Amino acid sequence: MGKTVVMGITGGIAAYKAAQVVSNLRKAGVEVYCIMTRHAQEFITPLTLETLSAHPVVTDMFRREQPWEVEHISLAQRADLFLIAPATANILGKMAHGIADDMLSTTVMATRAPILLAPAMNTMMYTHPATQENLRILRERGCRTVGPESGLLACGDVGAGRMSEPDVITEAVLALLHTPRDMEGLRVLVTAGPTREPIDPVRYISNRSSGKMGYAIAKNARDRGAQVTLVTGPVALPAPRGMEVVPVETTQEMMDAVLARYDGMDIVIKAAAPSDYRCAQVSPVKLKKAPGVLPSLDMVENPDIAAELGRRKEGQTLVVFAAETHDMLAHAAAKLARKGADLMVANDVTRPGSGFNVDTNQVTFLYPDGRQEPMEQLPKGQVAAHILDRALALHRSA
Repeated sequence: MGKTVVMGITGGIAAYKAAQVVSNLRKAGVEVYCIMTRHAQEFITPLTLETLSAHPVVTDMFRREQPWEVEHISLAQRADLFLIAPATANILGKMAHGIADDMLSTTVMATRAPILLAPAMNTMMYTHPATQENLRILRERGCRTVGPESGLLACGDVGAGRMSEPDVITEAVLALLHTPRDMEGLRVLVTAGPTREPIDPVRYISNRSSGKMGYAIAKNARDRGAQVTLVTGPVALPAPRGMEVVPVETTQEMMDAVLARYDGMDIVIKAAAPSDYRCAQVSPVKLKKAPGVLPSLDMVENPDIAAELGRRKEGQTLVVFAAETHDMLAHAAAKLARKGADLMVANDVTRPGSGFNVDTNQVTFLYPDGRQEPMEQLPKGQVAAHILDRALALHRSA
């Protein structure tokens, strides 16, 4: 069954971004009903949002398209999620103190759906004690927020108060609509991406890992209510919001970051691809090319992070990955035994749509008792959900 979002648009310059949010949600299969305040209509027309949402936009508290319905109650009951973007200081104050004097404030007071606020205002207004107290009150009542961001504002000031971008708001909406909150109270550590082992100040040894799988797992765990720590190698991905992000470069740095946090974790998912070897000696200067001379690198083995975690396990559920190019199941089963893990996620990186730098993956789950569970090829976000489903079940049964 499809989901329905009731979206309130208030009077701020960021109201123009509401159009893209509505478009994004419609493309994701979400029904959107818009309520605009009088001031919002000074920045964007109802016709724009009616065209994008394919529904009439409500602008007047006393005008109803269907006279037999009490409009604000009808919309309040219809919502699976109530989004206000932009959420100005004015609407935050009304909501915090129970003022219902227009269609939007009346409807949001009548809803029992989850509420997501995307604050947007001048920096001085956002940091004002009254606004911060109103946000505290609303969060204590269960309202969730996305943003605001810091940067150059329309008024020319620089600082916090800029509404999050439409894609960020869309991601937050879809997470609330479709993700169960079944990991609240759990602490989850995820590693992601490659590591880089320096040869000299210019060159390094690394691999093709993009970090997309690990980042998808971290975001899914966050959306399910977990307290997430993401230890990430160098990737070209934006740092996810709502979690501790620990950037590292080398395998040793990744191991140090993970071990420093390991004892406090409930579930650890090793989705990173750390380098197995490093140079025994790193040149302090760039190695220069000499005609006819081929340099050789003296390599030493890096520490095995997953195996060390398996040895130190005291109640943690440990999930590890095996990225293979041949004999996937045999290599993955042997690796599972060596690492002392509770679950192995194996994939053949030579398979189209299942390797590095793609948005899909096809994995097989392997368990210590010999069970194997192959999965179809899915977007990495869905694969992440399946991984966490199994990790959570293992943790609960331990």
